Amino acid sequence: MLLRPRQRLFVERSVRALGEHQNTLGVAPTGAGKTIMLSATTGEMVGGTDAKACVLAHRDELTEQNRGKFSKVNPAITTSVVDAGEKSWRGQVTFAMVPTLARASNLDAMPSLDLLVIDEAHHAAADSYRRIIDRALHRNPMCRIYGVTATPNRGDRKGLRPVFSNVADQIRIGELVASGHLVPPRTFVIDVGVKEDLARVGRSGDDFDMTEVARVMNNRPVTDAVIRHWQAKAGDRQTVVFCSTVEHAGNVTAAFNDAGVSAVLVTGEMGDAERRAALAAYASGQIRVVVNVAVLTEGWDHPPTSCVVLLRPSSYKSTLIQMVGRGLRTINPEEHPGLIKTDCIVLDFGTSSLLHGSLEQDIDLSGSEATGEAPTKECPECGAVVPLGVTECPLCGHVWERAAADAGIPLGDFVMTEIDLLKRSSFRWCDLFGDDAALVASGFNAWGGIFFLNGRWYGIGGLQRQQPHLLAVGERTVCLAAADDWLNQNESDETAHKTRRWLNQSPTDKQLALLPHECRQDFGLTRYQASALLAFRFNRQAIRSLVFGADEAVVGRAA
Repeated sequence: MLLRPRQRLFVERSVRALGEHQNTLGVAPTGAGKTIMLSATTGEMVGGTDAKACVLAHRDELTEQNRGKFSKVNPAITTSVVDAGEKSWRGQVTFAMVPTLARASNLDAMPSLDLLVIDEAHHAAADSYRRIIDRALHRNPMCRIYGVTATPNRGDRKGLRPVFSNVADQIRIGELVASGHLVPPRTFVIDVGVKEDLARVGRSGDDFDMTEVARVMNNRPVTDAVIRHWQAKAGDRQTVVFCSTVEHAGNVTAAFNDAGVSAVLVTGEMGDAERRAALAAYASGQIRVVVNVAVLTEGWDHPPTSCVVLLRPSSYKSTLIQMVGRGLRTINPEEHPGLIKTDCIVLDFGTSSLLHGSLEQDIDLSGSEATGEAPTKECPECGAVVPLGVTECPLCGHVWERAAADAGIPLGDFVMTEIDLLKRSSFRWCDLFGDDAALVASGFNAWGGIFFLNGRWYGIGGLQRQQPHLLAVGERTVCLAAADDWLNQNESDETAHKTRRWLNQSPTDKQLALLPHECRQDFGLTRYQASALLAFRFNRQAIRSLVFGADEAVVGRAA
C-alpha cells in the first residue's frame, strides 16, 4: 500500500518530531486518512526492531478499524488486542481500549512500551488517558508519545500541553477540498430575526448556555422559517440538524414531519437499539433529515449527507468544524448508485460562522504544496512549537490575529491543484486519445482511470483478471483523487514505477500485436502508454457498462 504524497509528508514530520521531542501531536481532519498515517508512523518507529507499541482508542469500533488498517499498512508487524473480551500483549503493536486498559489490574499487566499512540488525541487530557500515559512513562521514561486528532481544542478548555510539547504537522480542510478528498462547503449565515437575541446569550461553563439558546430558537415561527430556508436551498438533500436541547430537537423534528419532510430524532437519552434504528432509517434513505443534540458531532458519518443545519451556536471552532465535517465526505457510487455529491450546503442559523469565520474564509490553499522542513513558530501562551500556518494553538487555544491581507481567501479554482495531483501522483497518467476525456494510469497489479460523459466525470479502478469498480462520479478532481487512491491501495513502492527508465522505451512486440493497427504506426508511442491503452482495451466493455450504467442511474434519480 502507498501513501498519498501529503500523507507521506505528515508521517515524515511526525517521525522527525518524535525523534526531536519524544512526543508530538499531528492534526488531520476527516478525509485525510488519519488511521493510515497513524499506522505508517507507528510502523516507521517500531518496524525492524524489537520495540513494543500500544495504540489507544476509546471505542470498540475504532480499535477494530485501527487494527485492520494497521495490518494493511504494516503486514509484517504482529498485533494483539486489549479490550473487554481479550487482553493480550503478544503482538509487537497492541490495540487497546482506554476504559479497559485504564483499570488498575490491566495497567499492572502492561509491559514496558517504547511508543504509546493516542488516536482521537484530544481525549489525552482526560484522567483515564493520563493514568495510562503516566504508567507508560513510569515504566520507560524514554517512551515516545504520539497523538493524532482532527479537533485538538477541547470543550472543557483542558489544554494538551501537559502531554504534547509540539505539533508535528497540520493538514487543513482546504487542502483536502482542493485535492478532491472532501467536497467544498457552501456556507449561508441566515438571520431569522433572532440574531440580536443570540448575541446576548451568556455562557454556561465553557460553551454558550443552551437553555438560553433554546429560549431564542425553540419557537414555531423560527422553526418554520428555518424549514422554509432549508426547502429553498437544500430541500432535496439528506441533512443533519444540530439543536440546542432535547426539547428543541423534538420540536424541530415534529415541524419537519408536519411539513411533509421525513425526519427522525437522535439524542443521548435514547437507548442504543432505538438510536441505531433511527440512524439505519436515515442511512437507508427512508428519512431525509436527522435531528440531534451533540450526539452526531463526533464518530458518525453518512457520506450522502450534503447539508448541515446549525440551530445552535458554538464557542469552539473545533465543534463547528466537527459539525460541518459530517457533510464533507465524498461518496462511493457503488454504495450509493445514482447519487452525485459535489458540495455541502451549510445553513447556519446561529452565530458560529460569524464568530469563527466561515470555513471558506479559514481555508489556506497555499498549504497544499508544502514540502521539506515544516516552518514553525512558538506559542506565546504555552510555549508549544506549532506549524507556522496555524491561527489557533492546537495545544492551548491561543489565537493569532489574522493579517488583513489574508482575510477572506476564496475557495474556488482548483485547476492548479489538479495539475499538481497529476504531477505528484506516484503513477504516470496518460491522456489516452489526446482529447483530455480519458486518463489512465497503471501499476503491476492495478489500473485506474477517469472518463468524461454528458458533463460528468467517472472514476474507475480495476485489478488484473477482475471486474472493474466504479469509484467516483461527479467532479474531475474528486474522480482523479479516487482513482489515484485506488492505485495507492493496490500497489507498493516497488510497483509504482512512474520514473522508471524503461517506461519511455518503445512498446514490446507483444504489446503492439494486441493494439489496433493505428497504434503500430505511432512511432512516438512509449511502453507505458501502450500499457495504459491495453488496460483500457481489455476492460473497455466493463468501463462502458459502468459509466453508462452510472449515467442512467443519475438521470433516473434526477427524474
